[in-house]
Amino acid sequence: MMSIYDYQAVDTQGKPISLEDYKGRVLLIANTASQCGLTPQYGELQELYEQYKSRGLEVLGFPCNQFGGQEPGTSEEAESFCQLNYGVTFKIFGKIDVNGEEAHPLFQYLKSQQPGPEGNGEIAWNFTKFLVDREGQVVQRFEPRETPESMRSAIESLLD
Repeated sequence: MMSIYDYQAVDTQGKPISLEDYKGRVLLIANTASQCGLTPQYGELQELYEQYKSRGLEVLGFPCNQFGGQEPGTSEEAESFCQLNYGVTFKIFGKIDVNGEEAHPLFQYLKSQQPGPEGNGEIAWNFTKFLVDREGQVVQRFEPRETPESMRSAIESLLD
């Protein structure tokens, strides 16, 4: 059976990282952008990460420029922006596409497991969030306007 552990992504320096490195952790995976009305969710994601990392939560951010050109810079610039403006210490990966022919295989898999409200899998905007259990199975999808705070009980249920 496939899981997110079958995938890898590159960090902001271009180094490949296997998602198997996160085996046994609860994951919150989001496509992100630095110049979006939802960008303050970086701070909320960081709060969740700080509160629950000791219990096994990892937050993984994937900058994406597919929605309104709201992540125009380099991967390194996106990572620096998150750290400087929101104190982000969770992992920020290299920029990717989440929809279309060039969509990253991880996001193709996430969308296939949780196709979303339209049922077509497509990601509508920045800050679509996927919750993954400790076995690497995608258990829930949260749409962009659903705040990280609204995900707290779902996260806690997987940490217990």
